[in-house]
Amino acid sequence: MPRTLLLLVLFIALVVELALTGGAFFAPAFTLTQFGAKYGPETKFLTYIIGWLLLFVSLAALVAFGQVWQRRPSYATWCYVLGLWWIGIGIGIYYTFGKPDNLLLDSVKGLLIVVLTWYCQRTRMMIRRY
Repeated sequence: MPRTLLLLVLFIALVVELALTGGAFFAPAFTLTQFGAKYGPETKFLTYIIGWLLLFVSLAALVAFGQVWQRRPSYATWCYVLGLWWIGIGIGIYYTFGKPDNLLLDSVKGLLIVVLTWYCQRTRMMIRRY
């Protein structure tokens, strides 16, 4: 059951990240407006850089999802990195800009991934290889 929940959270996170990535590349004015910024010559380059960063995070989430799906032992590393990344993003945005919606969205998503990964690791039977 925890593996299924982990897959569900990773899938939802992947869909959200891909939507944000697509918005940054294909609808930058709309995406920036949603975050309270104006699209213009000053923010055009920043939107492009953010799009590539979001694409990288989306690819990392896709790899983590694939690793969990295939039951690979290295899935925990990917999940912990993504979870801690999102916890840090949520806390950082809340602390710097005072936006609690990002704290809830990103930090709770990251915390769920970290806790579910830890639970999957704790319940896994240790296998010895000789």
